[in-house]
Amino acid sequence: MTDDILEIYNSVKVSIDEANSQSDLDEIRVSMLGRKGLITDKLKGMSLITDLEEKKLLGKSINEVKNFIEEQLSSKRSAFSEKDFLESLKKTHVDITLPGRQPSVGAINILTQVEEEIVSIFNSIGFGVAEGFELDDDYHNFEALNIPYYHPARDSHDTFYVSDNRLIRTHTSGMQIRLMKDIKPPIAAISPGKVGRRDAIDAKHSPVFHQVEGFLVDKNVSFNDLKGILELFCQRIFGSRTQIRLRPDFFPFVEPGADLSATCVVCKGVGCKTCGYEGWIELMGAGMIHPNVFEHVGYDPKVYSGLAFGMGVERIAMLKYGITDIRMFYENDISFLKQW
Repeated sequence: MTDDILEIYNSVKVSIDEANSQSDLDEIRVSMLGRKGLITDKLKGMSLITDLEEKKLLGKSINEVKNFIEEQLSSKRSAFSEKDFLESLKKTHVDITLPGRQPSVGAINILTQVEEEIVSIFNSIGFGVAEGFELDDDYHNFEALNIPYYHPARDSHDTFYVSDNRLIRTHTSGMQIRLMKDIKPPIAAISPGKVGRRDAIDAKHSPVFHQVEGFLVDKNVSFNDLKGILELFCQRIFGSRTQIRLRPDFFPFVEPGADLSATCVVCKGVGCKTCGYEGWIELMGAGMIHPNVFEHVGYDPKVYSGLAFGMGVERIAMLKYGITDIRMFYENDISFLKQW
């Protein structure tokens, strides 16, 4: 190896050892192996040498230095890459040896579960399902259901009106009117959905809740049919030993009307704090469809009769699962929702 080649070798070796970054290595590569680099110049200068033996030895020396530079640069680059990788791990604080986090698995909301169970029970005995409009008009929500203009339910303090004639429906019973106008008896349907009323929020009341309304119209429908249907429903939703009680009550769209109670799901009718030590818990309102409702939809009340009932999904869920506060359904408490 000639003195000048040896000098280049020693110089580049020191430079590579002292390099502290990838940019330093790039500068060394360009200064030595670039188009105007020292090694490149030496290779070009070999064309001027006429002595073949001298040319052979010089070419060998230059190639050895060139190969050395390339190997050292590659080795140094690998060392820098590994160092940068380890530093990036420290900055991001990621321990790649730890096991991965298992993603959370979602589930159907408890209210949806109960609503689907209610719908399934009535489907099994021949009731169809019709979902209506959450924003309804005064006629379908009140007037056609025999709720006159002076009834307290129409008070703006009790109902969410968006205009003089439009409101957030206070019940899903408006679908009863729409279906009876479009379909001739016999007809049996339920209408599940969200409703709104200006109730103060407490453990048993919410301005937004869910309801399932059902009705059946045909010739010779009797109060016995109503009792049998609701008794079957209560036994399927709460257990086969559940008993029901019907007491007279007033609702404008049914005559006669009744309040339905079932034996307490906690004490089984013995009496406890949940049922006020009476053994019964109120579930829903029901009754025979009022003749005035039939007149609004064009049914002859002398030919047809019908039954109707309506229940709150939240109330059924609270009784079925022992939930004491309706607000728990809407607070998005993951620890509560995971139970179901």
